[in-house]
Amino acid sequence: MLLTAILLGFLAGMRTFTAPAVLLLMRRGTPWAYLLGVLALAEYVGDLSPKAPPRTQPVGLIARACSGGFCGWTVMSLSGASGLEGALAGALAAIIGAFAGLAARSAAIRLIGRVPAALLEDVITVAASVAVVAYL
Repeated sequence: MLLTAILLGFLAGMRTFTAPAVLLLMRRGTPWAYLLGVLALAEYVGDLSPKAPPRTQPVGLIARACSGGFCGWTVMSLSGASGLEGALAGALAAIIGAFAGLAARSAAIRLIGRVPAALLEDVITVAASVAVVAYL
């Protein structure tokens, strides 16, 4: 379960709302899950703007760490384990994912352009989140 917490945390570092939205939509289907899904869609649209703030600035990084921590805590809690270890692992993985995602996105922009790179990152993050949660 800790590996799942880390993977979802990493993905939360790439897209703040995708990993928790997928986790809750696939596992619980609560109104919060649908709200997170809407926020994820809004994040995809907002990310296409050239004026979108960098993910590695403090506000964005803190939001991603919180999202990763939430995913880690939730995954560990679903298994009956203490959520604290998962929260810490998820938050740290999200910070790493933010920087790794930025590096990958920058390379993709040079190869295929800004908008296609953003869309590719969205698709990868959604697909990977679904795969990780399905493995639960």
